[in-house]
Amino acid sequence: MAVAINTVLLGGHLTRDPQVRFLANQTAVANFAIAINRRFKGNDGQMKEEVTFVDIEAWGRTAELCGQYLTKGRACFIEGRLKLDQWQDKDGQNRQRLKVVAESVQFLDSKGRETAPTPPASGDQAAASPAAPPAPRGDDEPPF
Repeated sequence: MAVAINTVLLGGHLTRDPQVRFLANQTAVANFAIAINRRFKGNDGQMKEEVTFVDIEAWGRTAELCGQYLTKGRACFIEGRLKLDQWQDKDGQNRQRLKVVAESVQFLDSKGRETAPTPPASGDQAAASPAAPPAPRGDDEPPF
């Protein structure tokens, strides 16, 4: 029996803002990377931490939403598949890079928690009063 399963589940934090570009047929492609932290106890009994960096590529509407809502430091959960890119560099050396093509991206933290409060404008009495609660979320939130 031949088995071919190519499924990846990853959770981590973005290392940079997604870079979104549009192909000639108006298909969006987003490229970004996530960092995945692993904490463990070493043989010496000391807690250690290792970080794995993974390149991510998203397509279509998923790419557009990633570009709109994800920023550096945001947490996300990605379901996708592995893809090996191969090419020759300018010196003729064969190069390759393994990346994850995202089929689903879930945003794990609230966008509102990351924004720092803005200082009140000078001479503005309304801004000097206690801050109002945040406005209810509207259509600008992702549909999932």
